[in-house]
Amino acid sequence: MLKAVLFDMDGVIVDTEPLHHKAYFGMFNSLKIEVSEAHYQTFTGQSTMNVCKSLCSQFKLHNNPEELVQIKRQIFKDLFKNDPNLQLIDGVLDLIKDYHENGLTLVLASSASMGTIESVFNRFDLDQYFLAKLSGADLKASKPHPEIFVKAAEVSGYNKKNCLVIEDSTNGIKAANAANIFCVGYKSAHSKNQDYSKANFIINDFKEIEYNRVKLFF
Repeated sequence: MLKAVLFDMDGVIVDTEPLHHKAYFGMFNSLKIEVSEAHYQTFTGQSTMNVCKSLCSQFKLHNNPEELVQIKRQIFKDLFKNDPNLQLIDGVLDLIKDYHENGLTLVLASSASMGTIESVFNRFDLDQYFLAKLSGADLKASKPHPEIFVKAAEVSGYNKKNCLVIEDSTNGIKAANAANIFCVGYKSAHSKNQDYSKANFIINDFKEIEYNRVKLFF
């Protein structure tokens, strides 16, 4: 029987990539360096610190990487508060409410920093629905390592066989698979070039996993 749902955040609850894009290019402008869109795409999957180290080296900047990180993070933080383009992904709030009303325990298991997670949850008033929030930044290993989902299941208080993961990325699906937890792969317009082959069930719309449907999987 389904008892708990473990949500990823970026690409499942919100799409923050447009904000990261704006924050990086705001940083580039403040430093007066020219970074092409193609060059920016090569940053995907890298930590902000590694990106900033690379920029300092390539552009021979007098700033240290830590300064660049702080510039980018401050811009990103301001965008979180003020950018009207940051919205919940279509249908996810209805799904969260549906699960909550039907007595499921909800846990967030995201690779994002806890600061980013708190910003999203405060902006959209999501704490009322979730038992706990876990940040991969606070753990020893990151996705595709299963640690975050193993811990999220433990926090839920239920056996892994009674848990469901909702993920949109290759690494997240691999992590759920390695944790031996049933995984729904959410294939959306926000999730490009991802591998869903290891997902137990693939969807394009959250209505496909409303409570009355998804409970039949367990």
